[in-house]
Amino acid sequence: MNDTIEGSTGTGTGEQDANDLGAHGPSILIAGAGATGGAFGTYLLEAGREVTFLLREAKAQRIRTDGLRFVSPGNDRTNTVEVVTAAELAEDPRTFDLVLIAVKSGGLDSVLTDIRPAVGAGTRIIPFLNGMAQIDRLQEDYPGQVLGGLVKIVGTIDGDAVHQLTDMSAMTIGDFGGGEVPESIAAVLDVPGFRLQVIDDITGGLWEKWIFIAAAGVVTCLFRAPVGAIMSAGGHDHVLRIIDELEAVAAAAGHAVSEKSHVATVSMLTGEGSSFTSSLYRDVTAGLPSEAEHILGDLARKAADLGVDTPLLDLTLVQLRAGEALRRP
Repeated sequence: MNDTIEGSTGTGTGEQDANDLGAHGPSILIAGAGATGGAFGTYLLEAGREVTFLLREAKAQRIRTDGLRFVSPGNDRTNTVEVVTAAELAEDPRTFDLVLIAVKSGGLDSVLTDIRPAVGAGTRIIPFLNGMAQIDRLQEDYPGQVLGGLVKIVGTIDGDAVHQLTDMSAMTIGDFGGGEVPESIAAVLDVPGFRLQVIDDITGGLWEKWIFIAAAGVVTCLFRAPVGAIMSAGGHDHVLRIIDELEAVAAAAGHAVSEKSHVATVSMLTGEGSSFTSSLYRDVTAGLPSEAEHILGDLARKAADLGVDTPLLDLTLVQLRAGEALRRP
C-alpha cells in the first residue's frame, strides 16, 4: 500500500491538510506508540496534524533519541515526534482537543490516571481497545466526552519499529448517542494512509469487533493452532458452534451481529490452509501478558448476566486461567 492512499468518510475527502484546519487543527494526544498508536499516529503526523505521544519514560527517551520508525507496505521511514511522559504532563499540565487511547487492556488503569492533566472540558476521548469494559469506565470519568472508535490493522512491534503487515488500515468512529461527531474531529482524523468511517451505530460496531476478536481467540486458543491446522483436524463444525455461541451473547445484549460481519467471521475462521491466528493466541503461546480477561472474561460475565450459556467460551477460559496459574512464580 502506498501511504498516500486517501481516507474515506461520509463527510470528508481525505485530502484536507493542516492549513484547512487552522495552524495544525485540533491538538492530538496519543497514549501509546505500539502497533496501533504508532501506525495511526504516523499517518496523522505525516498529514501535518499536531500529534504528541504519551509514553513510558524508557520508551519516551528512546523515541526522543532515535525517532519513531514505521514500516508500512512499500515504505520505511523514521519521524521525529513530540513525546511527553506522565510525570512531565503532571508537572506541566496542558489540555488537548483529542485524546486517542491506543494501549492494550493491561495498560488501561495507568493510562486513565496519566491522561487526567491532558483532559479539559472540551476534550474528546476515543479509546481503541478491544471489548467494551473501557467504555463504561471512561464515560463515568468523562461523561459526554467519549466517542466510540475501532481500528482494523495488522501490525506488530519488531524491536523499536512499528510494522504494518498488510494493506488493511481503517478507523471507524461514532457518537454513542447517535449524534454527530464534531466536524473538527472527523476532519482532523481524515488523512491519507487509512480509511476513516463515521457511523451512527458505533456501539453495534464495537460489539461486532468484540465478537470477532473473542471468536478468533476461543478458536485458536482452545485448539492451540492456526485456522488451517484446525480445519485439517476436522474442526470446521466446532468453529461454527463457537461463532454461534458468542454471537448469541451479542443478540441478547441487543446488538445482533450483522449478516455481513457473520459471513466475514466464518470465512476468516474456517479458511482451508489459513495461517491466521489471533493476537490472544500469539501472546499466550509466547508467554506474554494477554487480554484474555478483558476480551473473553468480560464477555463470559456479560453472557452470565444475560442468561446465555457459553460452554466453549467457559472451557477456553478455564484452559487459559490454568495456564496462567502455572506460569506464576
